[in-house]
Amino acid sequence: MPVPVRVLLPDGQELTARLWARHETPRGWFYEVGLPSYRNTEDGDVEPAEYRVWVRAPEHVRPVGGVSYRAVPTERLEKPSAVREVLGPRRPSGWVLLKLDGGRGVVHPVDCEEAPVGALALTLDSALDAAEHPGTRLCSLCGAGAELDPLLQGFVHGFEGED
Repeated sequence: MPVPVRVLLPDGQELTARLWARHETPRGWFYEVGLPSYRNTEDGDVEPAEYRVWVRAPEHVRPVGGVSYRAVPTERLEKPSAVREVLGPRRPSGWVLLKLDGGRGVVHPVDCEEAPVGALALTLDSALDAAEHPGTRLCSLCGAGAELDPLLQGFVHGFEGED
């Protein structure tokens, strides 16, 4: 059941509308409001109507005093996992090879600013194969070396002297 809400129109008018739903997005909240209007009927008459539109909240809407909004259907964003909150957004997977003159090349993660645009993404195994080729280096700008070196070295760092 919709509840009343104040809507601010582009020309500065403020009117009472009906709030049907709320939706949280990465860009903020949007409210589905029903604005009162009129429409023409097929027989040439005029009847009351409602025009529904999504508006930004709180920029375009204001609560009506004494009205509870608890029953309004509300869709919230899924909360990120604690791991994702600590680590931040996940990096896209894949690697690309920037080919240079003389059979040389540079391996980059796909999201490196130095990676060639539109290059075919390599699997991890293909990136490791390319990195082992003489004349190919790992990008130091984006940390490709820090990610691939342990795999190329067989994880020996930190385990020297152990059998």
